[in-house]
Amino acid sequence: MASIKVLTVNPGSTSTKIAVFVDEQNVFQKNIKHSAEELAPFEKISDQFGFRRDMILNVLKDEAKMDITEFDYIVGRGGLIKPVESGIYEVNEALKQDLIAGVSGQHASNLGGLIAADLAKMTNGKAKAYIADPVVVDELDELARLSGHPAFPKISIFHALNQKAIARTYAKEHGKKYEDLNLIVVHLGGGISVGAHSKGRVIDVENCLDGNGPFSPERTGSLPVRALVDACFSGKYTQAQLHKMICGQGGFVAYLGTNDAYEVEQRVKAGDKKAALVEQAMIYQIAKEVGGEATVLKGQVDAILVTGGIARGKDFVEDLKKRIAFIAPVFVYPGEDEMKALAMNAYMLHRGEIEVKKYM
Repeated sequence: MASIKVLTVNPGSTSTKIAVFVDEQNVFQKNIKHSAEELAPFEKISDQFGFRRDMILNVLKDEAKMDITEFDYIVGRGGLIKPVESGIYEVNEALKQDLIAGVSGQHASNLGGLIAADLAKMTNGKAKAYIADPVVVDELDELARLSGHPAFPKISIFHALNQKAIARTYAKEHGKKYEDLNLIVVHLGGGISVGAHSKGRVIDVENCLDGNGPFSPERTGSLPVRALVDACFSGKYTQAQLHKMICGQGGFVAYLGTNDAYEVEQRVKAGDKKAALVEQAMIYQIAKEVGGEATVLKGQVDAILVTGGIARGKDFVEDLKKRIAFIAPVFVYPGEDEMKALAMNAYMLHRGEIEVKKYM
């Protein structure tokens, strides 16, 4: 039986990650860096499309020693499209148009589906292009959408790709189906998201990008509303500055001047009392969010899964466990492997375990 080859494409603000999988084994991975000077000529993110695609083709040819026609599936990172159900989506014209327009915002990840589609064309029909579990996956229960005022509905934006992949990994390791489990998944990275997974759906999760949930290394999480309104009309800040304070200059950055959780950990070990207080406050807020999601699942929680880069910090995780282990057993999956998660969706599709969905 011929090997099944999958190419995954994950564009970020200053890099494009690619990986090659052969029968589910990662055989090549490259983080292609893009300097500010290289990106400067492009007015819009979508204008970078051809530049990044050509760099991928060159790396595949010169370093991976592979031709684009060898691939059976090409999966790009899903971007800021309209809210969708979890799953894998073939890149169609409607999806391409919304990726270009950035209907839910402009981000480099919007290029993932566009590049995948163009590369698939070069395979002479052998491969199709897909995206999987974009950050706008929305499976919220109706109760979770109400915020307290109809002018401000709650929105689902979270680390859907990694949360779903880790949940499925846990299920497989324990001989169970993801669709039969109640899980709480905690993603600890530059942003922090805590999702309540009920029988295969994330029925409750905060918008971790735009100011909800626990604070993170560079995001504020939820803020006192009246104080935020007062800041908006104080004349001290522009709208852009306030947006940056909420996402980019909040959390560890605001309190400690760094977004590096490892640096904070070292400062704590060196006796920095302020760093210790801020780190413990983050753990405290994450634990409260986990407790809240446990109530969403009515206390019926099979496991709590902790993942993301910060999950590598053993002391951090142990302190978090002390606050949440009474709810359910805690399992730790340090780091995040978005490339593997993207490829996992392609292989599940190939085996008939999931069906491709159509973006409308």
